[in-house]
Amino acid sequence: MNRSTWQGVMPAITNPYHPDLTIDHDRLAAHVVRMADAGSSAIVTPGSLGEGGALSMEEKSAVWNTCVEAVGNRIPIVAAVSAISTSQSVDIAQQAERCGCRGLMVLPAYAYAGPWTETKTHFATVFEATGLSCMLYNNPIAYRVDVRPHELAELAADHSNLHATKESSGDIRRFREIRGTLGTRLAIFVGIDDMAVEGAEAGADGWIAGLVNALPEESIRLWELALHARSTGDRDELEALYQWFLPLLRLDAVPEFVHLVNLVQAEFDMGDELVRGPRRPLEGPVREHALAMIAEAKRTRSK
Repeated sequence: MNRSTWQGVMPAITNPYHPDLTIDHDRLAAHVVRMADAGSSAIVTPGSLGEGGALSMEEKSAVWNTCVEAVGNRIPIVAAVSAISTSQSVDIAQQAERCGCRGLMVLPAYAYAGPWTETKTHFATVFEATGLSCMLYNNPIAYRVDVRPHELAELAADHSNLHATKESSGDIRRFREIRGTLGTRLAIFVGIDDMAVEGAEAGADGWIAGLVNALPEESIRLWELALHARSTGDRDELEALYQWFLPLLRLDAVPEFVHLVNLVQAEFDMGDELVRGPRRPLEGPVREHALAMIAEAKRTRSK
């Protein structure tokens, strides 16, 4: 991968499990092929939706091997690099490279939010650990670390293999700030589903998507229409699809997003609700509200 390949819709895939919660690699392979066939530009795994924190290194390696074998050279597999320490993150990055992944999505060390000097050293160490193209994942809401545009520029100046950033601060103005600070040096990705259209309008190059696991054609069409609207001003088809899709996209922006994306997959016959502990399939009002929303989406879905 290089700067030019960081674009388009990249599913952050979920994991299909057997009833005993071991990974179902046959279904995993079929799922990534389905995502590729729909027009995805890469596959990201195992991130939050892929429950990366609940997988051993052996399981992560098996996931990467399955995905690489399933899609071959059609699209890249991007490994999510998330761990409690820098050394563990380096181990994950290097193992991903050995498994044939072609890019890394690098997170700050979780469970600790230090000053910028420490955060910068963490990212720099992981970037330098492999020859792979890298994306920096900024999610201050979840990880309590906010890499601001001028700090991102410091890393970009020092690391030629840093090619992209995934922006999940929830502040749509941040996209313009990054572009204003770095120009086109980095590709900018939307990291929250219900900001995809607004992110495209603000100049984003791509979208790390969640609901695409359940609705691949609609997700990729939404992104295409958003880019078309940005370049032409023609918004009619975009608005129609966006109004239909927005209630579901908002499910990616709540604390139960892992459960909910899996639930939407199950209801659209694209997966099931199985998750690993401590998560459990949803029960109660949140589930019932989501099911009502999904039922309305199914009723009004374009044929």
